[in-house]
Amino acid sequence: MVWVDGGRFLMGSDDFYPEERPVHQVEVDGFWVDRHPVTNAQFRRFVKATGYVTVAEQPPDPADYPDADPDLLVPGALVFQPSAGPVDLRDWRAWWAWVPGASWRSPEGPGSTLHGRDLHPVVQVCYQDALAYAAWAGKALPSEAEWEYAARGGLEGKVFAWGDEFAPKGRQMANTWQGEFPWQNLLLDRYERTSPVGSFPPNGFGLVDMAGNVWEWTSDYFAPQHAVPDPGEHGDGGCCAPHNPQVTSPALQEAIPRRVIKGGSHLCAPSYCLRYRPAARQGEAIDTATTHIGFRCVLRDAPSGR
Repeated sequence: MVWVDGGRFLMGSDDFYPEERPVHQVEVDGFWVDRHPVTNAQFRRFVKATGYVTVAEQPPDPADYPDADPDLLVPGALVFQPSAGPVDLRDWRAWWAWVPGASWRSPEGPGSTLHGRDLHPVVQVCYQDALAYAAWAGKALPSEAEWEYAARGGLEGKVFAWGDEFAPKGRQMANTWQGEFPWQNLLLDRYERTSPVGSFPPNGFGLVDMAGNVWEWTSDYFAPQHAVPDPGEHGDGGCCAPHNPQVTSPALQEAIPRRVIKGGSHLCAPSYCLRYRPAARQGEAIDTATTHIGFRCVLRDAPSGR
């Protein structure tokens, strides 16, 4: 893990998607954060030690999905499948498929394995699975504010975790999608799916894969925009930035609550999802496991001597 000193920073962005607004000042305490997303090898050790069975490996409860086809209520998960050509980008079903038997052990479904992928981020883990691993490791999932602060690596107000230019001097800085999504992947970064952690340069805090590769779960519930305190709440006119903010209750009335995921993934393309940026955020249903979502953990105890 890497120790990140606490500080104050500008969270969010006014320049891209509505859910990233408004830019606001936030203060966080120092914390430890995993240098990279949890890998398949790490998750395997957890499962071996505990016997844990992920949500994707269990049949869904029919009561949670009253309108679902009963034949589909079997263990499985969502798998990305590129289309043969251009499709309507408003319909995610053109590239996502529910695949029975898909799980963290077989990310693309029956027949797929983790051979050669020990150092790739674990995927096909829903929010509950990430929480279970964090608890076993004696850690926690980061808040959205902690995650974004860590991702920025000390760069204030920059578009990406490394600056404002996507590919400085032509160098690919993260595992993202190059080409027309979801059918044409030019593989300028050499990876079609996930990549081994640390395949791209670290940010200013020494953290890798804070952009691209896999989305990462955070502990915050999702809201359509950042919740910023009313300036009138402070007698001093609102000079004080929120300290360690965290959204701990659902902001939306949804049958299945959503938590914030951060960082974008190898499937993010400028034409569809320019979200491999520290400010970018999405809401993901807590029961969802896919081939492009993983997680990393934090520890909030200060190091000895501090």
